[in-house]
Amino acid sequence: MSRDAGSDVEQLQALKHAYLRHLDLKQWDEFGALFTPHATGSYAELTFSSRDGIVDYLRETAETIVELVFVPAYDVAIEGAAFYSDRMARTPEGWRFTHVGYRRTFEASWTMSAVPGWSFEVGTAYHG
Repeated sequence: MSRDAGSDVEQLQALKHAYLRHLDLKQWDEFGALFTPHATGSYAELTFSSRDGIVDYLRETAETIVELVFVPAYDVAIEGAAFYSDRMARTPEGWRFTHVGYRRTFEASWTMSAVPGWSFEVGTAYHG
């Protein structure tokens, strides 16, 4: 693996792309492999002290993650924006996240069942 700056930038961009892609596709094993075992996370007020904690939380709560977060199990939809602060480290396996997190600039949420005529259905992309 080359250690020049351009190569590092490309590898870090690929790491962030893989994070978003595996999250969107719910490829949890591949998603978890992007982190060091003791990676930490801080999503708004939620904190996690391990890779497994981060992955387990997202696996259990995120029904669909797009521009909005829909969590039908809790009858809630959340929309927001944030400033992200990720940290990465070079490991023998390549670049990995040691911390992922964000601080919210705003968040709006609503109870999905309270919106007349509104419905939610998972698309076929998530059916394998």
